Amino acid sequence: MLKHTLAGRGKTGPWPWFTAVWLTIAAAAQTVPPAPPTVPNCPPAPTGYDPALWQRAWTLHHDAVVVDTHIDTTSLVLDRNLDMGLRQTTGHVDLPRAAQGGLDAVFYSIYVDARFHGDEAPLFAKPPRTVNDDWPRPAAPGPANGSARRALAMIDGLCRTAAQHPERMQLCSSVAELRAAVAAGKHAALMGIEGGHAIEGDLGLLRQFARLGVRYMTLTHSNHNEFADSCAPAEPRWGGLNRLGVKVVREMNRLGMMVDVSHVSDATFADALQASRAPVICSHSSMRALCGHRRNITDAMLRALAAQGGVVMINYNCGFLDDDYAVRASATRATRQIEEKAARAKFPADSNELQTALRALDHRFPPVARPPLQRLVEHVWHALTIGGEDHVGLGSDFDGVPCVPEGMDDATFLPRLTYELLARGATETTVRKVLGENLLRVFTAVEATAMRLADEPPARHGDDDRERRH
Repeated sequence: MLKHTLAGRGKTGPWPWFTAVWLTIAAAAQTVPPAPPTVPNCPPAPTGYDPALWQRAWTLHHDAVVVDTHIDTTSLVLDRNLDMGLRQTTGHVDLPRAAQGGLDAVFYSIYVDARFHGDEAPLFAKPPRTVNDDWPRPAAPGPANGSARRALAMIDGLCRTAAQHPERMQLCSSVAELRAAVAAGKHAALMGIEGGHAIEGDLGLLRQFARLGVRYMTLTHSNHNEFADSCAPAEPRWGGLNRLGVKVVREMNRLGMMVDVSHVSDATFADALQASRAPVICSHSSMRALCGHRRNITDAMLRALAAQGGVVMINYNCGFLDDDYAVRASATRATRQIEEKAARAKFPADSNELQTALRALDHRFPPVARPPLQRLVEHVWHALTIGGEDHVGLGSDFDGVPCVPEGMDDATFLPRLTYELLARGATETTVRKVLGENLLRVFTAVEATAMRLADEPPARHGDDDRERRH
């Protein structure tokens, strides 16, 4: 059964209020007659691959609905004016390579770097004394409203891209729209916010992002924010979620937004699972049992996630897959940075002497050897073993990380992952679940929760929101 037979009948959810811009873009996309989906011709089997199994894997991969919950190409679109319609020679994802690799649907990251965070909560904590007084301003380093502005600019970049390529790409905000786009042979583009500081501690901004089509939010990035602790800083701020954080999670449930617990502290992870009324996702995390980075989740965390019906989407970042790579890369990077700083202090900028010194450093510090594709497969397999076949998916972090495994160089290499799973003995049913159906099941459950909560009033801020929940 090819992808064009897989259009679902799921409800689109309780969001009849998309903006006029969004509706205009969606209507324009629908005016172009859809091209029938095609399966690319199977190329020769890679070296060492069994040709018959490779043919089977290629066919299965391009027949399945392949979903990736975290790709950062949106940053390149916004900051480097990348045209996703053209095949690029760098990076990991564009529309031609996505089609070749059978990558059907992507949650493009609305990534708000921690440098945009200015602890915006004081903006909304207390109103000014009179209409002539200014609102309290946030602390340094971020400018007022810098986080939300960055998120909106990134959403605009993705909307412009979809409008530029309506025959190949369609913005989606529901399971039904995603399946319909894939059935029409289009690349389904969805949005997930990376970094909860994008809402600046304001539930109204959260609702506005939902109206624009954002369908998940990572509660933190590498920084603590107004309502949740990240795994990155050594010292906690709240000890997990504070009262506002619980409201954020429950409001996301009401809005049909998936709650994403990648990047959060272990305490925030536990609090989010307790607070959420729908299954929770890790949009791009790997297994701590195989690589000790705090960004990964433990076996116990995966069991708790699975027990609630959630899914972990395995990250492809070399530093989250292999401890040895992480240690060697960190040591090399630290030494290189020291020597480069000395060279830049010694020679004038843009001088021939500086360029010669930097080339010498490139020669002395070549890139650390990447772990092989099999290391990524081991993380997927471990997650399947611990969490079960219904609770594992793919969240590559393509175009957002400096290193991906050897043999997973970009989106065109994705069928190799399907081959490796089949070679290890996974059934075709299990492979389809990992490639996309597990995420779509969770997304459907989140939509159903929103339907059930449709009569619940929007959450409001309270005087005690910034206090610890417990």
